[in-house]
Amino acid sequence: MDIELNVAMAPKDSTFQLRINSEIKKAVEDIYAKTGMTLTDAINTFIQQSINVEGLPFIVTKNSKEALKEQAIAMLMLDLKRAEERADREGWIAADDLEKELGVLD
Repeated sequence: MDIELNVAMAPKDSTFQLRINSEIKKAVEDIYAKTGMTLTDAINTFIQQSINVEGLPFIVTKNSKEALKEQAIAMLMLDLKRAEERADREGWIAADDLEKELGVLD
């Protein structure tokens, strides 16, 4: 996005209405109040994060917990692959040699 938009600083020149169950509204208001936010603050934060990432600011799936786990594993595997490639380029160092080099062993 070429234009930097700041939800908090932008003039409020439009309205947005949302119909919601009163019990659900009260429950989320209580949750956000614990963090010092209003429901409006939380919605504006969601909107700002959507602008920042140019999409939903979280993963939406049937099982988001599983999706996050898979994403974390994929990132870990990529890090391991990069470390292995670096070790192949620069050479491996044995754990004992590393400890000696760091002065861990006497």
